Amino acid sequence: MSIDRSLAPPYSIPEKIHLNPPEKRVLPNGTPIYYIPFPNIDAIKIEVVFPINNSKDKNSKALQPFFMLYMLLEGTKTMNSEKLDDFFDFHASEVDIISGYERQGLSLLTTKKHLLEVLPVFRSLFTEAVFPEKELKKRKSQKKLSISIKNEQTSARANQLIRKSLFEKDHPFGYQITEEDVDAIQQNDLIAYYEKDFLLSPQIFLTGQLSEKELNQIELLFSDLPLSPKTPHLLPTGVVQPYKLLEKKPEAVQSSIRIAKWMIPKSHPDYPALSVLNTLLGGYFGSRLIKNIREEKGYTYGINSFLGELNGNEYWMTVADVKGGYGEVVIQEVYKEIERLKMEPVSAGELEIIKNYLAGSILANFSSPFDQMSHFQHVHFQGLNFDYYTRHLDYIKNFDGSDIMTMAKRYFNENEMLEVIVGAG
Repeated sequence: MSIDRSLAPPYSIPEKIHLNPPEKRVLPNGTPIYYIPFPNIDAIKIEVVFPINNSKDKNSKALQPFFMLYMLLEGTKTMNSEKLDDFFDFHASEVDIISGYERQGLSLLTTKKHLLEVLPVFRSLFTEAVFPEKELKKRKSQKKLSISIKNEQTSARANQLIRKSLFEKDHPFGYQITEEDVDAIQQNDLIAYYEKDFLLSPQIFLTGQLSEKELNQIELLFSDLPLSPKTPHLLPTGVVQPYKLLEKKPEAVQSSIRIAKWMIPKSHPDYPALSVLNTLLGGYFGSRLIKNIREEKGYTYGINSFLGELNGNEYWMTVADVKGGYGEVVIQEVYKEIERLKMEPVSAGELEIIKNYLAGSILANFSSPFDQMSHFQHVHFQGLNFDYYTRHLDYIKNFDGSDIMTMAKRYFNENEMLEVIVGAG
């Protein structure tokens, strides 16, 4: 039988996504280990993740966690930064910083061949870092330059202001770092944080092909970490009032806009429908916002919307850098597209495109072993597991579009939005 190559092969959404949950072990010190075995790869990844203890303590310094974390590879009691770099390079290994608003830590990517040689040196970073003054001075200079540059960028400034508006006054997540905060950091601040606040309630994530001997060695090396007795403290988010801010920069050639609103957590029954709505609105390159604001009106090269997570809660945000002076115009166009979603049913053709795109995106998220662990962490830190993705795929396969109008009316009230424009207006 001949094949008609003018026709695309048939496409179907998979019935199920098969994800095996990680194996869980618990060390004598209470530290959980989550392990996803992949017997056909030689690479091994170890991630050691700690919560950041959020505080409004006036005596704390905002940049202590940042500088402590980024100075860990500047030398230990037995190896300076150059020797550390040479050691990991020689053993085909890479150590990366894990840095976020809620969590921090270190990851090691190595090979099965070198694992047992590299592990003790990786472990030493958690207990033997020395934070040399010379390197700290250099880091502080780089950070001040970064702050100065970002203060001149409309996009960076808009990010600062919208984050500040999402949180109560003085919340650590909304705090705006200044050059004075950099100047305030001293070596003893880093040592104090390292010894008292860093090793706090860790979780370890392992991916790769590990024998029982190798697993036992990892457990042995991390079972005696001198953990902090403190209990992680997560400051809650407050009730945010509608907020509109225009910060003019007459010299700017563009305006950066941000529209945001707190939403519902991933565990909420409405979340799958909300996620589909966001994708349709601005979550992919064929979205309504792209077609209207980029392709039809030419106000911007790119605009997108997304659902993000901070403090255990989800927020929705639209982000764009637009032609100078068109900030308010673009914001109104965003609201027009939201109103369309409230009033007009989505066509069958557009629904089919969205279904195929979202199903493909979910499957692509698990194309490698390390992707699987990353997406496990994404839901694990919200108290969920891999079942979340199975339920999400089931919803994508079966939704008929009626939920989109309901979600738009329920969660997208213009009078509840936070708006920021930085630039020419």
